[in-house]
Amino acid sequence: MRSYNVHEAKTNLSRLLKEMAGGEQVVIMRDGKPVAELVPYREPRRKKRRLGFDTAPFEMPEGWERPMTDEEVDAFLGGRL
Repeated sequence: MRSYNVHEAKTNLSRLLKEMAGGEQVVIMRDGKPVAELVPYREPRRKKRRLGFDTAPFEMPEGWERPMTDEEVDAFLGGRL
């Protein structure tokens, strides 16, 4: 792993990017202590999502054990019944 102080990193940024792209680990130091690491950019993986397929079990909340009354259905539908 190669390390550079902040001044060296600013002066040689293009070279550091080439080193990093070639697989070299690049660490930026300030006062002899590591403060940053250059890592190659990776495109985020896009996972295809399928609607309605949750991995966690679903539990019905309390109060849904009984059918809705006509008044509850009307309130739920906003009078479109």
